[in-house]
Amino acid sequence: MDNTLSQQLQVIPLENYVMLSIILFSIGVIGILMRRNLIVVFLSIELMLNSINLMAASFSAYHNDPAGQAFVFFIMVVAAAEVAVGLAMLVMIYRNVRSIEIDALSRLKW
Repeated sequence: MDNTLSQQLQVIPLENYVMLSIILFSIGVIGILMRRNLIVVFLSIELMLNSINLMAASFSAYHNDPAGQAFVFFIMVVAAAEVAVGLAMLVMIYRNVRSIEIDALSRLKW
């Protein structure tokens, strides 16, 4: 009973990971298109980035290639930077407009 790590990870079919990733990405896209709240838009972008991370990590595990896990690390760094910059912008927008609705941003025009 000598199971290697890749055999243990391949118990769940790769198609399940792909379908879950597609569902999460679709929820993120719908959240961006349908909602008018900036916080929900940022959360939807994070959901989309996490679905990409899931896809990269699952393909990396199934093909025994650590390059996918390195991509996951870089995507997480980009997501952290996006959150920091996005929240700073959100605070500044709220200070100027007193709202975090996307439609209220038209008041920021010259």
